[in-house]
Amino acid sequence: MAKRKKGDVVNGWVIIDKPLEVTSTQVVGRVRRVFNARKAGHGGTLDPLATGLLPIALGEATKTVPMIQDGRKGYRFAIRWGAETDTCDLEGTVTETSDVRPTRQEAEAKLKDFIGIIDQVPPIFSAIKVDGERAYDLARRGEEVELKSRKIEIFDFHIVDWPEEGSEDKDPEFEIICGSGTYVRSLARDYARILGTRGHVSLLRRTFVGVFGLDRAISLDNLEALGHGARAFEHLLPVKTALDDIPALAVTAEEIARIRRGQEVVAVGRAVSTRCEPQILTTGSMIELVLATAGQGEASDPVAMGRILGGRFKPFRVFNLGSE
Repeated sequence: MAKRKKGDVVNGWVIIDKPLEVTSTQVVGRVRRVFNARKAGHGGTLDPLATGLLPIALGEATKTVPMIQDGRKGYRFAIRWGAETDTCDLEGTVTETSDVRPTRQEAEAKLKDFIGIIDQVPPIFSAIKVDGERAYDLARRGEEVELKSRKIEIFDFHIVDWPEEGSEDKDPEFEIICGSGTYVRSLARDYARILGTRGHVSLLRRTFVGVFGLDRAISLDNLEALGHGARAFEHLLPVKTALDDIPALAVTAEEIARIRRGQEVVAVGRAVSTRCEPQILTTGSMIELVLATAGQGEASDPVAMGRILGGRFKPFRVFNLGSE
């Protein structure tokens, strides 16, 4: 006899405003218990000392996690000048110090150096794997960790608050919009160095991930206070919410059956809807990511993600959903 899976079939996204000193994994577990969901994951790790937006995927929404993780992200953070730590934040041990304190004018002049595609070395206390082990595990054991530089992209970097001269109890605050793989802690470290000082992150808050913003978020405590009931489910967003930016191809009931068997369907002569003008597909059309939908517009349900190649839709990730 097959072993019965624990939990209920729950599909969708829950957007959490993560509190301090809670890991992303702990948030996933607590949200999963509220909904008694069989399957759950998150759309991008936040450090325990970071707060802000953490998208939690339940059920079939876990299939869309890569779409969220690869999207743009926004952060607000503060830098404390004068000391660099091994973790690049408040948690670590001081490794270098400096008496230099940059002025706002000096800081603004160097912002442009970090906008665009740049090289960044992740902090040694990170989840990156080195020879099969997490870098932070090696660092905690006192082993030497050497991480390679990687390309990241920063779309915007600006100052949002600069303390008055002599205000030692307040740190300057910044906002960035960045691509996948960016470490704010490394950015703060490198930015302080280029300003001729040392620094580390003293505050970090994520403001958005992909299509999800804090306007859709609920605190973890407030969600748990609602219990396992209708009020909690009011905060469950449809799976397709994470797929709003993907070109969509409406398919028929017969084609849905084929797609769910992993088969291709002909797409020549049909329209793929986008945020701009619809695109009429030809035998030469090639689109790397398309969402097949049952129906069109707001009422449509996601059927599968796939690609258009040679005038045919080729599914690579199929959703097992009824009407949402």
